[in-house]
Amino acid sequence: MKPTLDEIRARESRHVLQTYKRQPIAFVRGSGPRLYDVEGREYLDLVSGIGVASLGHAHPGLAAAIADQAATLLHTSNLYYHPLQGEVAARLTQLSGLSRVFFGNSGAEAVEGCLKFARRFWYTQGVRTRTGFVAIERGFGGRTFGALSVTHDEHYRAPFEPLLGPVTFVESGDVAALDAAMTERTAAIIAEPIQGEGGIRPMSREFAEAITTACARTGTLLIADEVQTGLGRTGYPFYFQALGLQPDLVSVGKAVGSGVPMGATLVSARVAQAISPGDHGSTYGGNLLACRAAAFFLEQLMDRGLLDHVKAVGAHFERLLRTLALKHPVIVEARGAGLMRGLQLAIDAMPIVDTARDRGLLVNRTDEKVVRLLPPLTIEAADLDRAVDILDGVFAAVEAEVHA
Repeated sequence: MKPTLDEIRARESRHVLQTYKRQPIAFVRGSGPRLYDVEGREYLDLVSGIGVASLGHAHPGLAAAIADQAATLLHTSNLYYHPLQGEVAARLTQLSGLSRVFFGNSGAEAVEGCLKFARRFWYTQGVRTRTGFVAIERGFGGRTFGALSVTHDEHYRAPFEPLLGPVTFVESGDVAALDAAMTERTAAIIAEPIQGEGGIRPMSREFAEAITTACARTGTLLIADEVQTGLGRTGYPFYFQALGLQPDLVSVGKAVGSGVPMGATLVSARVAQAISPGDHGSTYGGNLLACRAAAFFLEQLMDRGLLDHVKAVGAHFERLLRTLALKHPVIVEARGAGLMRGLQLAIDAMPIVDTARDRGLLVNRTDEKVVRLLPPLTIEAADLDRAVDILDGVFAAVEAEVHA
């Protein structure tokens, strides 16, 4: 007999470390862009595991590939070769234009790799003074110590300081602050081409150009944090390409494993030349199961039309959300790219999240007043129509409550 929601919550409350404020729902099954809870209720999922379920839920081809790999070989460690790491790395270098890949297990680990390799680059050059980092206000790198150090929100940082440093934060778009922060003591600047946790805030092309200029002036390395934006989410392979940036390092996570934990640090040729055996490692990184999932996802993205699909439905989604924003005064702005969208509100976004969930739609709150929308990359236009119809009713109900 399947446990009830109350039984699941009670067991977790006794045994699971309480680091998450979970919503009152437990999922047990999925299909495409839909999830089903313990009571059998259906939800249209515009969160996709915070951008992880890139092929939707229970994708038959992915499930078959994972099952086949599980029945063949799961893990051997990085003491030995296996045939899948090189295959996935070749795909990632083709998409990004960078030359080498280090495999880990998460986006935070990918950011850690970027920070370590940036420091190692300057150490190899014999420059021991270039240890600092520049990061962007509202930026989010992750929860491990290095990634947390380049995460801006004081709420995340304060309980764990002192962190990795020195780190200087600058406002996105503030060219003068950027120029002042970037010096000959800066190892690297890290930036999300579109901030995810920070509220779906795209970097302007002008600020991207200023970063390029500052890096050229000071020799600073550029880290593009594409954990959330990368691998088709925006309709581009990577969003740094849309901005004209040429990073030395790129962090990858979320979408690449389609639900199987995986991350990767992509490295340019000149940085790769500075790395030596033993400089970094991961017991699970690049294991056969994760690589098989990534290989299947990348095949869908590159060879089976998924990237073109995201461009098409992403444009449709943008039109729907702009129309929705014009209809509801509580929506200040609709922004984003592809299937990475945010609605900036004039009020806290949590009532929208709660009311949408009650009506069978999953959306996410970030930066307090932003509704974040990250549907599976495989979602169809009709499901987006349905989702926005639900949101229309949700906003009408919440606005009526606000004005009551």
